[in-house]
Amino acid sequence: MMQPVYLDYNATTPVLPEVRAAMEPYWSQRFANPSSPHLLGKEAADAVTEARSTLAELLGMSPRELVFTSGATEALNLAIQGLAATYQASERRHILVAATEHKAVLEPCLRLREKGFEVEILPVTPEGIVEPEVLQAMLRPNTLLVAVMLANNETGVLQPVPQLVDIAHAAGAFFLCDTTQAVGKVPLSLGALGVDMAVLSAHKFYGPKGIGALYIRRRSGIRLRPLIWGGGHEEGLRSGTLPVPLIVGMATALKEMAQRLPNERPRIQYLRDSLETQILELYPEAQIHGKGAERLPNTTNIAFPGLKASDLLARMPFLAVATGSACTSAKPEPSHVLLAMGVPAKVAESSLRFSLGLPVTEKEIEMALAYLKKALEACGVRV
Repeated sequence: MMQPVYLDYNATTPVLPEVRAAMEPYWSQRFANPSSPHLLGKEAADAVTEARSTLAELLGMSPRELVFTSGATEALNLAIQGLAATYQASERRHILVAATEHKAVLEPCLRLREKGFEVEILPVTPEGIVEPEVLQAMLRPNTLLVAVMLANNETGVLQPVPQLVDIAHAAGAFFLCDTTQAVGKVPLSLGALGVDMAVLSAHKFYGPKGIGALYIRRRSGIRLRPLIWGGGHEEGLRSGTLPVPLIVGMATALKEMAQRLPNERPRIQYLRDSLETQILELYPEAQIHGKGAERLPNTTNIAFPGLKASDLLARMPFLAVATGSACTSAKPEPSHVLLAMGVPAKVAESSLRFSLGLPVTEKEIEMALAYLKKALEACGVRV
């Protein structure tokens, strides 16, 4: 009997048993509103405080620098739209955003053109890197914001963020970094990274869906206008009753990953490298996007020139992989990330993203390769 193999962990991850256990009491026994003044409300508030402190310690920040949101998309919109609203009447109305950003960064930035902001796209190299000298050349005295992610969700390519931050700060610009795919996969201190704002989402590192956070470096002096009003929660930046179980789950998940990462990171990278090697043996014309750059240990994006990724997917229903970001999978056009890297449209349309996670075993890699081999044969490839 054929068994499904899941290699789409950049889209989402399963909730760890330890995370489920930590959340369980706050769904039923300790269900009180953390804003309520009574004893049970205080118990819930204490759980939030403890979770916030755990996250802050693990991410190298102060607990007061963390704002809970529903996920990375909301956090990014709060960062971008909230900053723009504050500086709407100022002369600082120039924004630079990397071409390979997630749509949750690109679309809010580009929509600011309707409000009179000038938004320019930072080009990337064929490996998907924003070069420091390019950023330097495109900065202006009135640049308000530079937005460059740490790890790309489609290719796994890591950006030289500390260098880019220094250049942006020297020009007086704020720096927003989408760290959604990096948290839990590589060692990371947001405080040491030097960025002014960063975001994370729990379901990318074995926590629950529906909870994320925005980091705002207090020393940066950033002021944001809220997107959601009513109640003044999260120091007035994000009103609404805090989801205690989800917050507890996010903190537990990150704590678990911090403990597992030293052993799991090299194991997963070994499996990823083995997968790449064997795919190239099956299909020597295959191309690994961003291979020359430093990448996340779990991610590979591979083109199968001469074929269509959609045809391959249709012929291997038991293998869960992706053609790009899960957030844009409903749109049939080629990946904007690959196109920005200079990949021809037909090659981009032949590309599949494989992203590994904690549960993946060598046996599953073997099964995935077997499914891919059958799909290639069904597409007329002699393997």
